This record gives sequence, C-alpha cells and structure tokens, in this order.
Amino acid sequence: MNEVINNNRSIIVRTENLCKLFLNGKSEIKATDHVNLSITSGEFTAVVGPSGSGKTTLLNLIGGLATPSSGRVFVKGKDINQLKEKELVKFRLHNIGFVFQFLNLIPVLTVEENISFIMELQGTNKEQRNRRTAELLELIGMKDRARSRPYALSGGQKQRVAVARALASKPLFILADEPTANLDTEAAETLLNTMLLLNEKEKVTFLFSTHDPRVMNKARRLITLEDGRITKDETYVR
Repeated sequence: MNEVINNNRSIIVRTENLCKLFLNGKSEIKATDHVNLSITSGEFTAVVGPSGSGKTTLLNLIGGLATPSSGRVFVKGKDINQLKEKELVKFRLHNIGFVFQFLNLIPVLTVEENISFIMELQGTNKEQRNRRTAELLELIGMKDRARSRPYALSGGQKQRVAVARALASKPLFILADEPTANLDTEAAETLLNTMLLLNEKEKVTFLFSTHDPRVMNKARRLITLEDGRITKDETYVR
C-alpha cells in the first residue's frame, strides 16, 4: 500500500540508509552511502552529480536490479529486497519501467512490437495491447513508424520508443538512466518534451540519473550525489 502524504500524492519509493559497497582490490568503495530519500507520485526528478558519484547505482538499487549491502528500498510500502527472485521479477514487471542509456530495444521486432512486448509478458490480451500501443505511438508522435525496426530509427526516435515501451504496462514510476547522453540537442529536447507531456497527461512519475544540463533544466527536483551521499535536495517551479 502506498504511504499517503496528502489527498493527491503518495510516497511510492522510499530508501532507508541505503548503502552499496564495491571492492576495488583490498579497499571498499561506497557507491551509495546511507542514502535516505522519498519519491512521491507525479514527480519529475533528476539525480545529478559527477561520474562515479553513485547515480546509476542508486537507480539500480531502487529498481531492484542490484542488491544493497545494507539498508532498504520500499516500493509501494513493500521492501523489495525481501522478495524472492521470481516475486521480484514479477513485481518489477508490473510496477517499474526502465529506460536505459543503451536502449535495449529488440532489433528483430518492429516499433509497435517492442512497445507491446512488456504487455505480452504480463498476459495482457491482444485487443488491449493493440489499443495501448496505438495510444502510446500517438503520444510519442511515431504512428508513422509503427512498422519500422530499430535499425531504421534515429537515436532520438529509439529513445522515444524505449520510453513508450517503459510506459506500456502503466508502471508506478519510470527509472531513466542518462536517457539523453547520446542525443544531439534537437533529439534531446524532443525526448524531454515527450516525457514532460507524459508526466503531465498520464501523471507518470520519472526518476532520472543525469549530468546533462538539458535534463536538469527540465526537472522539478534535483537530488545531488557526491561520493554516494546526498548533498543537496532542491525543488523548483518550472
């Protein structure tokens, strides 16, 4: 059950003293160091900081793609690290969308098939899959590329398809790891405006990791990490 903070918004992600250690020879590196944060529904938030500050590690921990050395991650009030592996896979499938820097689109599938794929894994029937896919193609402005395969798309178009795929299952929130890193200015602007539209129209919660000023200028909350610790947490009216 979500942790309610007011009538309209609820805490959907919360971390408690979240630590992740990596061994580097005989020494330990703290990728995240006692991170405590909460993300509420509807946020458009970026985790920022220099390379090596722990941004990607933090997103991986929140998404259940990595296991903390200590501390806890709660999603919808559930401690996800207490779930067995199959339970965690199913929980992620229904609650968390992922957009990776390197896309991970399936090359042999068309745009519409890539978007529909997660819903098929969930067991959604064909009529519902087709309807949802059509909605998302409209939202990302790519109806005319529905039958195209990833190799025929630009980098920005591929990222928009990745966002639509992440949204297809109507997840609780989306984790986007450096989504604009390989995009030129025009493609990055289009992608960010698409995600803002989805945030406003579908009330999708986004949590980014980034060091891209273009993302920082759109985000309504900036969480700064340095050496795995939160040093700033600032909210903006855009």
